[in-house]
Order: sequence, then structure tokens, then C-alpha cells
Amino acid sequence: MSQPADRLDGQVALVTGGGRGIGAGIARELAGAGARVAVAARTRAQVEHVAREIGGVPLEVDVSDRASVDAMVVQAESELGPIDLLVANAGIGGPDGPTWEVDPDEWWRVLEVNVLGVHLCCSAVIPDMLERGAGRIVITGSGAAYLPGARSTPYPTSKAAVCRYGESLANELEGRIPVFFFSPGLVKTEMTAGNFADDAPWTPPELAPRLVHVLASGRADALAGHYLHAEHDDVEDLIRRADEIREQDLNAIRLRR
Repeated sequence: MSQPADRLDGQVALVTGGGRGIGAGIARELAGAGARVAVAARTRAQVEHVAREIGGVPLEVDVSDRASVDAMVVQAESELGPIDLLVANAGIGGPDGPTWEVDPDEWWRVLEVNVLGVHLCCSAVIPDMLERGAGRIVITGSGAAYLPGARSTPYPTSKAAVCRYGESLANELEGRIPVFFFSPGLVKTEMTAGNFADDAPWTPPELAPRLVHVLASGRADALAGHYLHAEHDDVEDLIRRADEIREQDLNAIRLRR
């Protein structure tokens, strides 16, 4: 995907999990396009570093805690204005070991962050977006939601839920708030680097931020609710084929016989 030319001047974006990795890249991309960005994560030092770099607002949040999420949104709006774009990106990997030997609390914690966290963040911004008649939501999914060969249950389970959540929420909000979910590909981050070999098919880290940039522009709204892949999908081609994609239910995770 070539560098998007879309300007986002005046947009207010909130990026969770923005202190490092994919989220930090997205925050930098959006700020570079003119958006005012609130960068949120659990680690204060990380979000302060990224926010300082891009002239954004650092916010400390536990996305699995409703009060913390509500406070994050209030602070973001008080400093930057109404949120035009939520990037629900915060997520964690799963505990190691056989599923039946993993502490159930550790297993459930992955779903609390990766699924409940997305839900709480979406729920916190949707009422105001509906009232203003403006806003977009982008959710970071994963190929782990459907790719064969998974041998660990918490993370793939959480991402399968997130993708279905994004599709269902897009259906609920159709014609009012575009909701997107996407796979960033296998990006080398602190969370993934130790789990895959150096010669794994790593995805260039700039692709996910560029995709989110296009989604934020509004040009891809017709693709809301469809599964998008930062590496394998040409979003400009998908935009041109949006009618076909909707009519044929393409870019969807389905059992087909």
C-alpha cells in the first residue's frame, strides 16, 4: 500500500495500546496526517514518550476497567474535543503452557483485555458519536481469529471474538457509525518477537498504520464490517470494489460449503 495522501486535519483520534508496537505506529501515522491524537495505555512512561514525540495527549488506562475507560474518554475529550476516531488496539498475548494447566484467571485475563476492553472503549464513545452524527471505530483483530494451526487457546479465542464483535457492531450501527476490524499481519513487536523465528514472514510495520489512516479518512466507509488485512489487501482496490464485496459477502470469516 502506498503512503495515503488523505489529510485528517481537525480530527480527534484516541488510540488505545498506543505506547508501543502497532498502536504507537498508528498514533504517529494519524498525527502525521494532521489528527490530534490521545495516546492511551497502561504504562505511563510509554504513552508519555509517544505523545511527546507527536504532540499528543498521554492517557493512562486499564481498558478492562469501566471506570478507567470512562475517565480516559472524559480526559481525552476535555483536552482535545469530541472523539472522531477510536482505534481500539490494546491487547495482550496469552499465557504459555497447555490450556488445561493454565491458571483460569490468567486465561480469562486475556479475554478481559482483548474483548471486554474493546467493548468498554466502544461503549464509552458511541453515545456521543451517535448524538453528533459523526465518528468511526477501528478495532485491531488478528489472523489468529481463523488461521489454522493454533495451539494456544486464549489469544486466538479472544481475537475470534473481537472480529465477530466488530462485524456485529458494524451491523448494529450501519448507516450511523462505520466500524472496521482488521488484521495488522505478523508485525515484530515486543509481544510477538519472542514467539516467532527471525526468518518468519514478518509484515512491514508501516502497513497497519497506513490502513488505519485510510479508514480514518472516510473513503472506505462502505467496507465497514468486513475483515481487512493490512498486508494482503489493497484497500484502494477494495474501495473500488465495495459494491461487489458487500453483495457477495467477501472479506468475511465464514463457513462455506
